Amino acid sequence: MQAALYGPGGFYARGEPPARHFRTSVHVSPGYAAAVLALLREVDAGLGWPERIDLVDVGAGRGELLEQVLAAAAEPGPPEPGPSEPRPTGRGLAGRGQAGQGLAGRNLADLGLAGRGLAGRGLAGRIAACAVEMAPRPAGLNPRIRWERLPPGNITGLVIATEWLDNVPLDVVELTAAGPTVVQVDPVTGAERPHGRPGPADRAWIRDWWPLRTCGERAEVGRSRCGAWARVIRRIDRGVAVAADYAHLKAARPG
Repeated sequence: MQAALYGPGGFYARGEPPARHFRTSVHVSPGYAAAVLALLREVDAGLGWPERIDLVDVGAGRGELLEQVLAAAAEPGPPEPGPSEPRPTGRGLAGRGQAGQGLAGRNLADLGLAGRGLAGRGLAGRIAACAVEMAPRPAGLNPRIRWERLPPGNITGLVIATEWLDNVPLDVVELTAAGPTVVQVDPVTGAERPHGRPGPADRAWIRDWWPLRTCGERAEVGRSRCGAWARVIRRIDRGVAVAADYAHLKAARPG
């Protein structure tokens, strides 16, 4: 999976435009970028309108989301509240950068995000946009967008990862009569075969998050994805991180 996606000639490493093969929220309508901008405004207020606010898109594709957010932020919008006005709450946010705890019903200032920036300064000119992507920088991208292979350090602002975690390589494990067994796939024929037992850390992850009870059941060992998200979180000084991925119920899982 690592080689197919990120190795030499891999799908993402070779700069293949993802929109040629599938659509994500940013490709469907400008509504997703509008929602991200609304969240960025909340985070900006909670941070106290800093002189610079980071907007980091992890798994940025060709930078479409950042370009749309920057364009929308430059359009006339609602005035930013003054220092004495109520700060927005964090309702509906997926997590807080420093601790990853839920924000539902919480006030961003109460979570220690408030800073000393000047209220009322236009947001558009303060956004430091960074696209994190393995592929080369696409031609013609907005020059305001920084292009990196890893998230920057000391982030103050908002990190968005849209359908990125499902592209972090992992192992598939099947429960057999001998216990959990890693499934290996021949890259040429697609044929599957058992490939030894998962390590202790992976077995512990399966017990906690995806227990297997019947022979033939399979689990995607998401420990690598948990680790990848934790590494992103650790790069945030003050702010919010949101991961958005698809999901389905087990009964509706594709065969």
